[in-house]
Amino acid sequence: MVATTLVVFVGGTLWTVLYSFTSSKLLPKLSFVGFDQYERLWSSSRWLTSIQNLMIYGVLALVFTIAVGFLLAVLMDQKIRFEDTFRTIMLYPFALSFIVTGLVWQWILNPELGIQHIVRSMGWESFAFDPLNNPDVVLYGLLIAGLWQGTGFVMCLMLAGLRGIDEDIWKAARVDGIPRWKTYLFVVIPMMRPVFITTLVIVASGIIKLYDLVVAQTSGGPGTASQVPAMYVYAYMFQAQNLGQGFAASTMMLLSVLIVLIPWAYLEFGGKKHG
Repeated sequence: MVATTLVVFVGGTLWTVLYSFTSSKLLPKLSFVGFDQYERLWSSSRWLTSIQNLMIYGVLALVFTIAVGFLLAVLMDQKIRFEDTFRTIMLYPFALSFIVTGLVWQWILNPELGIQHIVRSMGWESFAFDPLNNPDVVLYGLLIAGLWQGTGFVMCLMLAGLRGIDEDIWKAARVDGIPRWKTYLFVVIPMMRPVFITTLVIVASGIIKLYDLVVAQTSGGPGTASQVPAMYVYAYMFQAQNLGQGFAASTMMLLSVLIVLIPWAYLEFGGKKHG
């Protein structure tokens, strides 16, 4: 098992990084060109646009997914009736692939079929809602679909964390007359720090790899308004047949994942050890 992991994952990663310093085109070849591929990458307007789009989408997705997921978990933690049913309904979108989610929301946001069409048919002829064809707001159209799929999963993680809080803490807060919202804000949330960190890492890693949802909804359009790094990698490796450039972009994505994982590993393991 360890040997398989080293060969497949570590070996594949090192192979990708190595060939990102070559001039490989259709086939990989050990013709080293130094940092030329990276210089070309960071001088590409398409790549810079992809990074900018991912940063905007990523920040909004992180904030809203975790915030909404936590609020839903708080509501579910009130021992409501039919909790299992509601939890299943909220988690169901996460069981779908991003392709299916993207197609579903492409139809919902389609001005000829979805929300705009329904509202206009009810008499509001001036109503306009076409985010996927507007380059200024297309990322928000993608964000809606991403939140719909990921929020339920985050809710389940947060709910598991809430159920792990000792009941005596709630009793003590009630005895001291502390409002429920203050108990959540100043007691419960700090106690759920490991859950928040783990959720942050899972969501952030998924955002960095964002591809299927964008392809299904917009194919990167209009123009390059919804391009993301994973689409750049695919375009250069399989369409432009420029493996060196694709490997360089892949390496930068790998670096982004490491930037997320290393602080998490330190907080989870190094912090406990020092503590």
